[in-house]
Amino acid sequence: MQLHELVNTIGQDLQRRYGEKVHKLTLHGGFSCPNRDGTIGKGGCTFCNVASFADEETQIQSIAAQLSDRAGEIARAKKYLAYFQAYTSTYAEVQVLKNMYEEALQAPEADIVGLCVGTRPDCVPDSVLDLLSGYVQQGYEIWLELGLQTGNDLTLKRINRGHDFAIYEHITLRARALGIKVCTHLIVGLPKETKADNLETLRKVLEVGTDGIKLHGLHIVEGSTMAKAWKAGKLEAPTLEEYVDIACELIQRTPADIVFHRVSSAARRPTLLSPLWCENRWLAMTEIGRALDKSGPQGMKVAQPFEYTLPILTADKIVN
Repeated sequence: MQLHELVNTIGQDLQRRYGEKVHKLTLHGGFSCPNRDGTIGKGGCTFCNVASFADEETQIQSIAAQLSDRAGEIARAKKYLAYFQAYTSTYAEVQVLKNMYEEALQAPEADIVGLCVGTRPDCVPDSVLDLLSGYVQQGYEIWLELGLQTGNDLTLKRINRGHDFAIYEHITLRARALGIKVCTHLIVGLPKETKADNLETLRKVLEVGTDGIKLHGLHIVEGSTMAKAWKAGKLEAPTLEEYVDIACELIQRTPADIVFHRVSSAARRPTLLSPLWCENRWLAMTEIGRALDKSGPQGMKVAQPFEYTLPILTADKIVN
């Protein structure tokens, strides 16, 4: 069976609702991040180097020009979601955001049916929620993609994330109450976390409520703080087998109505240092599909209790 027959993917969800393929067009709004500019921290999250997934050259282009370029490259869809991906795409004055979002929504080069806005849960004030809610009321498809990464506050502190789970919970509840769909980003393989930690994060996310999930394997990329630890032999990224095992468990414990925007992620060399299996974007997806085909699809373990022994994370070690 193909992956979309085993997992409720964003592609099939959109096609079912729109009656045709709807493709995401990735945009770079030239945003910064409060965890890089000194507002809440410096240096960014320890895993971060945005060049691993975003083309920095696009920052000099207007939103309309970016959309025009990408719409011309993609012939398999007629409708699009404008995806503001890089850095923190709500980190600006609300009027600046309004101008940028509406430049995308009104671009004549492509039929834009909505927005996907990637951001941090601590950078979504009421003014931004009201702006996005207004687009929902106009009939646009609006996804607020929140980079949670983990529900463990100690891990969030260790990776210099700059926020805790409580703010994620607050913003998620506020956004969904306004009709804004939330997609929660989670990373598998963060330092000192185990499969039990990943399952506990999922349990907390499901308890709060979400509309979508995006799974990432940990990438160790050049220019990140983690890269220094990796080069010193103090950090390892998850193997393909480890990632597939955990991703499948998370998928099977996720209710079938929740949409997976991604079940694996990819990065490019030379920015990507480890794991090199991430360079092939299809490899993990294929292996996850094979594993689910054997063990069961999304949602099959929803009724099962989350029974596991959760390690106690301390500042420098895991205590069983």
